[in-house]
Amino acid sequence: MTMIAEKLRTVNARLYPARVFQQPKWIVLGVNNICNLHCKMCDVGVQNLESNSAQNLVGTHPINMPLDLILKVIDQCANHFPGSKLAYAFTEPLIYPHLIESIAYATNRGIYTTITTNALTLRQKAKGLAEAGVKHMYISLDGPQDVHNEIRGNKKSFQKAIEGIKEIQQYENPPTIDIICAITQWNVGFLEEFLNELLMLNINEASFMHTQFADNGMADKHNEKWGHLYPATSSNLEEIDLSQMNLSKLLGEIKNIKQNKYSFDVSFSPEINDAEGLDEFYLQPEKLLGTHCNAVFSSLMVKSDGSVIPAHGRCFNLTVGNLYQEDLPQIWNSNSFSTFRKNLMKDGGLFDGCSRCCSAF
Repeated sequence: MTMIAEKLRTVNARLYPARVFQQPKWIVLGVNNICNLHCKMCDVGVQNLESNSAQNLVGTHPINMPLDLILKVIDQCANHFPGSKLAYAFTEPLIYPHLIESIAYATNRGIYTTITTNALTLRQKAKGLAEAGVKHMYISLDGPQDVHNEIRGNKKSFQKAIEGIKEIQQYENPPTIDIICAITQWNVGFLEEFLNELLMLNINEASFMHTQFADNGMADKHNEKWGHLYPATSSNLEEIDLSQMNLSKLLGEIKNIKQNKYSFDVSFSPEINDAEGLDEFYLQPEKLLGTHCNAVFSSLMVKSDGSVIPAHGRCFNLTVGNLYQEDLPQIWNSNSFSTFRKNLMKDGGLFDGCSRCCSAF
């Protein structure tokens, strides 16, 4: 049934992008506008607050989504989109003061909840989260201990995340745990070691994500055509130097990892299996890669002030509705959201500013 639904969603996007007939797969929540780490590959972490990504993550007020608003989101999910998953994703959900209370409420209303987190404070929250009924956790780790801690700007962040994972798995009905690793110039050469360290954990999957970025050339090319409607910015390149990526070493690691067997699933996004593909992805950003954006036909993101943007935090800073004025079904097919989807598909399924986003693949 899931495969049929996905095929129908794809057909819907290609033939009639003006209206999505399925409910969202994901309601993404920007529950707060602060983070407790300083990640080198993140605009928020390096204080590059002018990018679309940073504005989507920390550009709204109040700092924390009010309790009445998140309960409203949950009620509307239960009433209109009961099959949608509620994703606590931005900026760092574990420091959101209403996290456990709101997840318990969602669980009672039959809503599937997930958290994407750096897990820095997971050990302290583990019992409450397990009892509240969170179903799935996506935990961001960037390599073995010393590599991760250097990237994240905290000397104990890896150790605390591991402690938190072990702690939450002690309780009844613990969430499924996936590990997400962003590939950057700092962890190439350590990916196999990283997976070996994860063998001590009971996890479902380790997912490697190639660097997600937009450079000035991509943004300028996009803005020539669409800047008046959906302005693009460079993103996630404040400290990253793509020319410093050791692509030959990365390719060797990818091949070795795919030949090995692990006690959990391992995946790469996007799948790149040759030197030409890696060179194209990292060193030819002017080349549009990917097929069409899947996320704008399957997701929306609610920010702390009730405003809603397409897809998730890496998308354009375009307000397609506000939950203080409209309900979720109205926003899901609002005029601005519909126009955005139509223009996207008219442009081939991806804008130039979308080319290195995870949703393009």
